[in-house]
Amino acid sequence: MKKSILIVAFHLFTLVPIVAQHLGNFNNDDFQISRQNIALSGNAAIYNPTVQQQINKVLNPSNVLTIDLKALQNVKAVTYTAVFNLSQIGETAAEANRLINERIEGVRQILKAQGILEKDIVIDVISFVPNYEIEVQKKLFSKTYTEVPSGFELQQNIHIQFKATNQFEDILTACAENEIYNLVKVDYFIENIAQVYKNLQAELLKLIEEKKAYYKLLGFNLEDYDVYVADDKYCYFPKDFYRSYQAFNSVSFEAIKTKKGVTTAKKQTSYYYEPLSYQNYDLVINPAILEPVIQIGMNIKLQYNPKPKVAETKPVVKTELVHKYYVVSPNGTIDVKELNTNK
Repeated sequence: MKKSILIVAFHLFTLVPIVAQHLGNFNNDDFQISRQNIALSGNAAIYNPTVQQQINKVLNPSNVLTIDLKALQNVKAVTYTAVFNLSQIGETAAEANRLINERIEGVRQILKAQGILEKDIVIDVISFVPNYEIEVQKKLFSKTYTEVPSGFELQQNIHIQFKATNQFEDILTACAENEIYNLVKVDYFIENIAQVYKNLQAELLKLIEEKKAYYKLLGFNLEDYDVYVADDKYCYFPKDFYRSYQAFNSVSFEAIKTKKGVTTAKKQTSYYYEPLSYQNYDLVINPAILEPVIQIGMNIKLQYNPKPKVAETKPVVKTELVHKYYVVSPNGTIDVKELNTNK
């Protein structure tokens, strides 16, 4: 039996061409499971229609010049804050408070040994409410249902600040050892976002000057154009870019052969971090990232419209003719007469 399995595996690997690719199980285009890492059919090249449309895009010349630039900077967080939720029940308020404090103190002691100080752990009380049960009081001809306190539930959030991503594994371990499993979120923080925007502005100004020089080489004098401007900036955190998918195959040939029903199982949902694509950016600072980062971007658009041509006004030359008449008398004298032409 083992021999036949090895033979089948050998034939599969010889028939399927080996292609180096990093697509993974998730297909970004149609949000379905990719089969490129399972089998390839035929030898025809597969092209993304969106990419082909961009390559074959028809350019339409215009006398309006446009400088449209986008810049992005990947910034690693300086500090992180993990938020865990925990709840504790007890028969009395004091018991619930004591039990939850013991769990939190256990986390403090473990993390203290890992270099996380006590000031980096903050407790946020969410709720402290009694739980009620129904007590039935039987009487001779009736029953009375009364709500009575049966215990107390205390719910808190624990905020843990850390500076290195490798510390997060220690935090998870410390919380799990104290029965804290509900990770609410992880926040990312940077110190000086204004400095990042200044850096992006400086880089965009360099690109604008290069673009202006390019148009000048093409023969355009930007002094003959009116300029209009629009700009924008934004900041995205890793939590905005986590996507999910399910990788599974529910086909069962054994069930078909045995003619038995199939009991479906819950399929695990996988999550992964997909940052902004660099495809449409003219400049990316710190492009190579290994861990989730904060992405800060700026866009600027300059539109140069030709200045309206001013009609040249030619000076009007007024020609005035003065008509004179000469009258010669019979005796030879000449008399000069002016003719009034304004009538």
